[in-house]
Amino acid sequence: MAPLTPQSSIAALRARVLHGLRHSIDVVRRQGPSQFQFWLIALIIGVAAGFAALGFRKGIHALERWAYGAPDTQAMHSFAATLPWQLLLAVPIAGGLATGAILHVFTRDARARAVADVIEGAALRDGRVETRAGLASAAASLITLGTGGSSGREGPVVHLAAVISTWVCRRINASGMTGRDLLGCAVAAAVSASFNTPIAGALFALEVVLRHFAVHAFAPIVIASVAGTIINRLAFGDVTEFVLPGSRVLQFYVELPAFMLLGLCCGLVAVILMRAIFWADDLGNYAVLRFGVPRWLRPALAGALLGALAIAFPHIIGVGYETTSRALTGQLLLWQAIVFAMVKTVALAITMAGRMGGGVFSPSLMVGALTGLAFGIIATGIFPDVSGTPTLYALAGMGAVAAAVLGAPISTTLIVFELTGDWQTGLAVMVAVSLSTALASRLVDRSFFLTQLERRGVRLAAGPQAYLPGMIAVSGLMRRAPPAPLEPGQLHLTPGDTLEQAIPMFEAAQCDVLPVAERGQIVATLRQVDALKAFAQALSATAAEEHS
Repeated sequence: MAPLTPQSSIAALRARVLHGLRHSIDVVRRQGPSQFQFWLIALIIGVAAGFAALGFRKGIHALERWAYGAPDTQAMHSFAATLPWQLLLAVPIAGGLATGAILHVFTRDARARAVADVIEGAALRDGRVETRAGLASAAASLITLGTGGSSGREGPVVHLAAVISTWVCRRINASGMTGRDLLGCAVAAAVSASFNTPIAGALFALEVVLRHFAVHAFAPIVIASVAGTIINRLAFGDVTEFVLPGSRVLQFYVELPAFMLLGLCCGLVAVILMRAIFWADDLGNYAVLRFGVPRWLRPALAGALLGALAIAFPHIIGVGYETTSRALTGQLLLWQAIVFAMVKTVALAITMAGRMGGGVFSPSLMVGALTGLAFGIIATGIFPDVSGTPTLYALAGMGAVAAAVLGAPISTTLIVFELTGDWQTGLAVMVAVSLSTALASRLVDRSFFLTQLERRGVRLAAGPQAYLPGMIAVSGLMRRAPPAPLEPGQLHLTPGDTLEQAIPMFEAAQCDVLPVAERGQIVATLRQVDALKAFAQALSATAAEEHS
């Protein structure tokens, strides 16, 4: 027997660890994860998503330093104002060319994936998202944000985290409910790691992505959110994104009506911002078809428009935290706040319509802070003796516009508190957020993300009763019948149809049985009782998951 050496001992230990890991994965695949295993997987996903978010953020900063030569990316806008106009114009064009090439090669539609696709994956695909297109979208969005694109980093980071959870779900053969829960864990960790907001990160995953607050999902999502926050704090320390000056005193009984009015104004601003993006996207689609523009060139053309705009307004470059911070600290004049908000809206619309990638959360924070500051300057100017500071209105406006855009009043309110560390002015923020969300949700399909999906024909805003019929195939419910010719004009289904087509057809035909035909021959039938039973079971399963 050969004597043991340190190398052979290490090799044997590694072999045993790998064998145990493979065995554990096999058990999880066959039997599903136990509660402890599930929480451990949630923690691992949280750490991985946290590092992904951290790497994405640092990648943006590194690319900005390389492309623009900025010594401090936190003061990017001030530095950009000193750069020659040729550079401000050329960098977004180059970034657009790179983005267009990546999306053209690695996605089927040359569109960057973001939060809306994660919501769709949670509702319709058992918590899975596209991995190849997701990785390409993350790379394209990183290039966009590092080369002058005027969007946010939360959208691509959330989808990148969803790619990680999808990979894990496929390895362990996760069920639909487990897949959705792990998706929520990844999203929570990504948001927390991006913004140092552990509470809001967990609630964002529940409120925006999963769209329920089931108890069984809460603990693992919180575990992952905390893990993401720890990753952020190890890199940046326990600091808030924005530092607010001095104390803010709210004259509750006198000043609350002003914040109610601010909330309504912010709701309208949020609707204008969302509709500007959708209008620009429609215009871009028309221009591409009308003039035959190659899809890979679309981001570069948008980059040219952004570069031209950045020559006069360098504050549109990138995420925009410097300008947001200046608004929250009252370092802008009234005309600057108004003009900057308008120009940022235009720049965001160009970026999104140009299919350059990125998210809308950070830009909506910036537009909200500018809107709130402008409102506050006017309000405190009219009633100087009974009002607080304009910066308090900027803080409330920041939350109000972002909440209306995201359709997430709870998590957005908490994100504002955690971004600023200011918990003393909660009443003002909550009043503005509630009214802005209530107004905007009636003018769009609940939120920016759900409206995006509605424009693609994915109906999630109305709830499970609207989208579940489209997930139940006729082929799984039909009963085989002897072949017979289909009569001309006879109402019929095909095996590829779903209950979304079948249920209205039952009502139109006023019958209990519909023929299912292929190539002009009836091959099966679908009974109304079978269709309604399947629909009821799907609704029951969804309700059970959301209330478990």
